[in-house]
Amino acid sequence: MPPPLIEVRNITKIYQDDGVATAAVNGVSFTIESGEFVAIMGPSGSGKSTLLHILGFLDRHTDGTYRFEGKTIDDYSRLEIARVRNKKMGFVFQAFNLLPRVSVLENVKLPLLYSDIAESQWDTMAMKAIAIVGMEHRVAHEPAQLSGGEKQRVAIARALVNDPELIFADEPTGNLDSKSGQMVMNALQKLNADHGHTIILITHETQTAEHAQRIIRVRDGKIESDERVTSRRIATTQFVK
Repeated sequence: MPPPLIEVRNITKIYQDDGVATAAVNGVSFTIESGEFVAIMGPSGSGKSTLLHILGFLDRHTDGTYRFEGKTIDDYSRLEIARVRNKKMGFVFQAFNLLPRVSVLENVKLPLLYSDIAESQWDTMAMKAIAIVGMEHRVAHEPAQLSGGEKQRVAIARALVNDPELIFADEPTGNLDSKSGQMVMNALQKLNADHGHTIILITHETQTAEHAQRIIRVRDGKIESDERVTSRRIATTQFVK
């Protein structure tokens, strides 16, 4: 039987500030299987974003064990960590992080610049990702010509372009109105249900978290609860073209 996609055991992350130690994450343990849609939910300062950075190999924990596909971060070289982030992980952030003066297509192709995939395949792969989030009609537009919800869907397409196993979505609806937020959650639910991507959603909003299958609630760096969602919200808002 294969190991869990993610296995976290007694993870701690301590920051030092002028000699004062603060535990942003304090003795956290959980597993996430391939194909799950999990929300990590908590208020500001609860440790959820620190957890994302550890899980996404963007930061190292202070103590405990984190295994990704059965291997700890110490089992990977720096080059292998970069390859895992590029090929097996996609990241979607609240701020979109799109290049302002290039088209949707060029923005979505960006992760491929750091891959070993032949450039002749880039347009095809980018268009496939753009189609999944329903943005084919905006492919030649620049970000300034898009709504907030459209920008976030482009950001999701960019995260998808390498067909990663795992997608991290850090407050993806935080800058959006409710309708645009529903479209983004619809895209994430479709990626999980129709394409099999594992989704880890970071949010402080209960209504957003309830689109997941499971909610891990954190507060003060510790897990308060880890429960299946019994009344799951299904995003029904369709993409607007």
